[in-house]
Amino acid sequence: MKKTVWLVGLVLALSLSASAGGILTNGNQSAAYVRLLARNASLDMDAVYYNPAGLVKLSDGFHLSLNNQYITQDKTIVNGFPLLNSGEYVGEVRVPVFPDVYAVYKKGRVAFSFGFGPNAGGGSADFKKGLPSFEIPFSTLPSLISSMGVPTTAYQLDMAFKGTSIFLGYQLNLSYAVGDVFSFGLGGRLIQARNDYEGHINDIMINPQHPLINPNGDFISAYDFFMAIGQPTYAALVADKNVKTKQTGSGFTPILSLNYTPSEALVMSLRYEFNTKLELKNKTTEDDTGLFPDGYTFRNDIPAILAAGLRYSVSPAVRAHFAFTYYFDKSANWDGKEELVNQNSYEMALGLEYDLSRVVTASAGYQKTSYSLSDAYQTDLDHELSCDTIGGGFRFKITDKLNLDLGALYVFYKNYNKSDSYSTIIYPVTFKRTTLDLSLGINYSF
Repeated sequence: MKKTVWLVGLVLALSLSASAGGILTNGNQSAAYVRLLARNASLDMDAVYYNPAGLVKLSDGFHLSLNNQYITQDKTIVNGFPLLNSGEYVGEVRVPVFPDVYAVYKKGRVAFSFGFGPNAGGGSADFKKGLPSFEIPFSTLPSLISSMGVPTTAYQLDMAFKGTSIFLGYQLNLSYAVGDVFSFGLGGRLIQARNDYEGHINDIMINPQHPLINPNGDFISAYDFFMAIGQPTYAALVADKNVKTKQTGSGFTPILSLNYTPSEALVMSLRYEFNTKLELKNKTTEDDTGLFPDGYTFRNDIPAILAAGLRYSVSPAVRAHFAFTYYFDKSANWDGKEELVNQNSYEMALGLEYDLSRVVTASAGYQKTSYSLSDAYQTDLDHELSCDTIGGGFRFKITDKLNLDLGALYVFYKNYNKSDSYSTIIYPVTFKRTTLDLSLGINYSF
């Protein structure tokens, strides 16, 4: 149980949601989303993801949308364990390529569509100093050795951890208009998941002032020291450790959607994505920790989603958008980690578009994302922070058939503070995060 929770924690920790989204789900699926944040009632090409039933409102013909986002995220852990050399650890996530592709063919009352994008994951997290949960046991070495009667005051080690996570989604939809007011969509998404982890804990050094082994109190190998004093059990614990593993799996998500357009000014939508059963399997080439046994499988479902949207044209030049998205985290199977979720997560967003001219449309949006997780869930391996997101940007109508989206968003996370313990020591821990997302989208109707 402990091992599977550890593995699931790593997967969730490396799943990047640029503007929060769900615990495992990426909500940022188009450049238009980045500039507006409320897209659940979209009638544009990104409705392939946000509102498939609304695609029947496009003009007859073929439509193509190409999007990319450049995302940077820093995950900071401030650990107050008193024996650490430094309590601040930063995981850098850099995503230069985060693509979304949408294609739609619409004829009369029917629309067929295809979507592709990183529906979860999509980042590379690099903890160049490792993580405090790994380092804390080694930070107690000076105290341990001093208690043996050998004065020791410091330790050193070379530790790093890097992981990449990408859950690619391939989506197909059929949309049909019952009349001028109602339309519905039936679709499905194939998820192909892959995580790669590589890390090491090497060169663990200590400075014991032993009259025979190290009379000057210089830094020496901890492994060599314990072997020299006849402690092979301790020596094994401080030996170099390396990890290199890959996890893969696939799943399928059925998707239902409904669009209601009682007038040209009002659009309302509903979308339900079923729980995606996802099982990941380890393919390990090196593991000195015993945490990644080759061939081991575990569940890492993508939770079901209920999304509602509303778009209202205040005037021909001004449109207001509202979106609500609810994630059924507690109903997913994360091999027990879902039991540490207090309440399901949700997000609400408001957006506003204003046509400055026939060519330029300005937009801005705000989103609130809320998580309710137990302290036991929030660890350096995996933690989520409630946040507020602001976004803005422009759409440029180049021709009647071609337009361009430019957007940027920034996420303001709420720090999470908790107390943790190791042995008899209680210490504070703070989790922080920052995210910046820049986007570009090209939309063309043939």
